[in-house]
Amino acid sequence: MYLRPPSASEEARINDWIKVRQSGIKYYLSLGDQRIVDKNYIIRPRAEFEVGRMTLGGLLALGYTVVVSYKRASTSVIDGNLSVSLETIDTLGETYLVLRGTSRKIVGTESSRMGITGPWITKSYLEMILERQGVPRLNTPPLLSSVTPVTTQERLIAAPKPLRIAPNLVNRFEDLPQPWTRSPTKSKMEPVMATWHFIPPNPLLSDGYVTGPPSSRDNLQLAPMPDSYDLDRGLLLAVQAIQALLENKGLPVVVGIGGPSGSGKTSLARKMANIVGCEVISLESYYKTEQMKDFKYDDFSSLDLDLLSKNIDDIRNCRRTKVPVFDLETGARSGFKELEVSEDCGVVIFEGIYALHPDIRRRLDLWIAVVGGVHSHLISRVQRDKSRAGCFVSQNEIMMTVFPIFQQHIEPHLVEAHLKIRNDFDPVLSPESSLFVLKSNKQVAYQDILKILDSSKICSSVQNFIDIYLRLSGIPANGQLTEGDCIRVRICEGRFALLIREPIREGNFIIQPKVDFDISISTVAGLLNLGYQAVAYIEASACIYQDGKILIEIDHLQDVSSPYLQIKGVNKETVVAAGSTLKLDGSYTTKSYLEIILERLPAAERSSNGIHSQQAARLQELVEYIQSQGSSSASESSPSREASPLEGVIEEMQSRIKRLERWQAINTVLWTFLMSAFLGYSLYQRKRQ
Repeated sequence: MYLRPPSASEEARINDWIKVRQSGIKYYLSLGDQRIVDKNYIIRPRAEFEVGRMTLGGLLALGYTVVVSYKRASTSVIDGNLSVSLETIDTLGETYLVLRGTSRKIVGTESSRMGITGPWITKSYLEMILERQGVPRLNTPPLLSSVTPVTTQERLIAAPKPLRIAPNLVNRFEDLPQPWTRSPTKSKMEPVMATWHFIPPNPLLSDGYVTGPPSSRDNLQLAPMPDSYDLDRGLLLAVQAIQALLENKGLPVVVGIGGPSGSGKTSLARKMANIVGCEVISLESYYKTEQMKDFKYDDFSSLDLDLLSKNIDDIRNCRRTKVPVFDLETGARSGFKELEVSEDCGVVIFEGIYALHPDIRRRLDLWIAVVGGVHSHLISRVQRDKSRAGCFVSQNEIMMTVFPIFQQHIEPHLVEAHLKIRNDFDPVLSPESSLFVLKSNKQVAYQDILKILDSSKICSSVQNFIDIYLRLSGIPANGQLTEGDCIRVRICEGRFALLIREPIREGNFIIQPKVDFDISISTVAGLLNLGYQAVAYIEASACIYQDGKILIEIDHLQDVSSPYLQIKGVNKETVVAAGSTLKLDGSYTTKSYLEIILERLPAAERSSNGIHSQQAARLQELVEYIQSQGSSSASESSPSREASPLEGVIEEMQSRIKRLERWQAINTVLWTFLMSAFLGYSLYQRKRQ
């Protein structure tokens, strides 16, 4: 049934109504007929919650009236995240086939497999009832169901008696002290719904960019939203903006999502693609190979802007284009894929840290900025470490030191966005984004690993990585180095990644967040400039096997004789079953690699930082290399000035030193890879014999 509020005007507005669904003895409440229609799909928020009978009676006592009611009989078959239902509506006298799921692709694939091509109905049951019987006016009795009620007593809902309150106690409701258990009042909440509207294009913002002869598309431009929104409201507004652009400008619609690393750009783009059904292209695909090898992937000059501009122009003019495919493991472009605008792919999203740069955004129809997420978590972590060390550092100082490129070249462009989203969700502190990990040093045969993985989906890779543990000087250490006091930075395949690990140990399990995000070398150098010291160093190689449900990683640590095997997955039961199949029960450990290595080293062979004395020299070389590269990146991003002849000689000498250091690092990596391959081949030959 649908309840109309007492303040409703004569003209019915469905979104102002309250929907109450009764299933057995339970009542479920939702607000209005909220949904998004995209092509043949109806996208509904799962915002239904259970209420008691007294809550329904209280709404009726407050003046809500029942305007529409109907009975739905449903027979459903559920398979994972997909359900197929036959629903009969008594008021309409018809039966409908409904497919529901959380993934747009799965629902579309299942409908094709069943041979159902339409016609699809995108109207709600409420809309179809109102079309047949008319919109109830304020003095119109509710539309009764066609079935005869069982008894009058069952339909009677007892309304709670109102409390007697002495008048003139307070002047306003806002003056009453509200406990923390209450929701914020309506005046303090963000507006539930905002409306997009179009304005004439501003020639000052076009930067002289002209794609061709003027058209009706060029005469319309979205007006920016004045406020910022959380991730959920921002997702809804982004989808509404795309629909408004499709209705007013037609195909195609090109969207840009920009923001710092780890802010949630990719997650937002995937959610939008699941709702709208569009193509998502990462700006990482446009990296130049030579820039990646120099650890300068976060520099704007690392993007192949000519190819990116050509692809966007082809998409805007509905021409077939070839989009590059970048392999992050090899750090090189692996090929191209064709993209053509059509009814099924009329929306294209470009996401990346520089997606809202003036040279890119002027070619886009919708600009979306996302801030927060893991990016904010790192700033909070630095502030926490500084406070533990007995000093205070402002957020602005941290931003200038740790994220200089973001503050100078990314943040100024985000304020121009049509839609500004703040991602308050912190995946580091959320158990929903966690991995269940089982770790063991028991030897397992390669054939046994392949048996527990899906042979049709299995993929494997080999990675060589170096983990550096950074710890702020001045933090109380209690005479022992712990992983919780450190920030771990991983160097792998020419990239720096921040591995945020604050695991929970439960029995044999290590429960850790799925949070790794790329950072620039200038960010690592900024952490060192803030007082962080490199206190530990681990060099290893990993063989990874996965099938989409489970990941098995075999890590060969330097100076550790036997490898360690890790089973990772989001489903705890699946991880347990895989470990039992590999006969690993009883051999699990919850210690980190840092703890394992420190335990193996005698106290006499450790340096003052708690690592092997032979590794201290290598770690110092890495730190000096990071500082030199980080300072050069920061200087290149700052405004240039005319250099003196003496400065030119110094810069030339420094560049020669950097090239030598770079070749030394490359030779070390190659030597490590060759030794790992030789060791693996020797083990393989020994097993065959």
